[in-house]
Formats: sequence, structure tokens, C-alpha cells
Amino acid sequence: MSERRYNRHNKEFKLEAVKRSFEPGKTAAEVARELDIQVTLLYKWREQFEKKQGEAFSGKSTNNSSNELESLRKEVKRLRQERDILKKSLIFFARDEDNDSDSSEDIDRSSR
Repeated sequence: MSERRYNRHNKEFKLEAVKRSFEPGKTAAEVARELDIQVTLLYKWREQFEKKQGEAFSGKSTNNSSNELESLRKEVKRLRQERDILKKSLIFFARDEDNDSDSSEDIDRSSR
């Protein structure tokens, strides 16, 4: 089984690749071949650059996403604990109510 090796390219490399791909007389495929990257990756970088301009490739979005994900997981855990407590209290009070109704029947019978 062959191992896949993933290259992590820094912001400067990506910006330079995008800049070169927009130069007249060069195709994205040629630039990708020169830089030894896949052309689809270069198109992806171009798309990110066009959407975010100067903030492209900052890496901040993944940090924000992971922080948000972590906080959501904590909230889900807390909500599940609250739900479980409420379920248990509902069962407790339902049993207590059943016991009270049995007692009232006993009282009704004894008063006859």
C-alpha cells in the first residue's frame, strides 16, 4: 500500500502561484506543472483568493471553526446532562404521584 504525502504550502507560496496563474501568456496548467502541484488545487486557491482577497490563506477560518465546534460539543454535553436530569425527575415524580393516588383510594375505602 502506498502512502499519500500531503504537502502543506504556506501563504506566500499559494499567493505566488495564484499571481503567476493570472499572468498573461501562462495557463493554470502550465503554472501547476512548473510548481509541481495539481491544477485543481491551483484553481481552488484562485477561487479562495477571489473570494477573500487579502485574507485568503490566513488559516484563521479553521481555527474559528474548530473553536466553534468545540464550544458546540460542550453545549451539547451540558444539554444532554440537563435532559437526563429532567427525565429522572419526571420518573421520580410520576412514581410519587402513583403512590399518592393509591393512598387516596385507601382513604376513600376506609371512610365508607
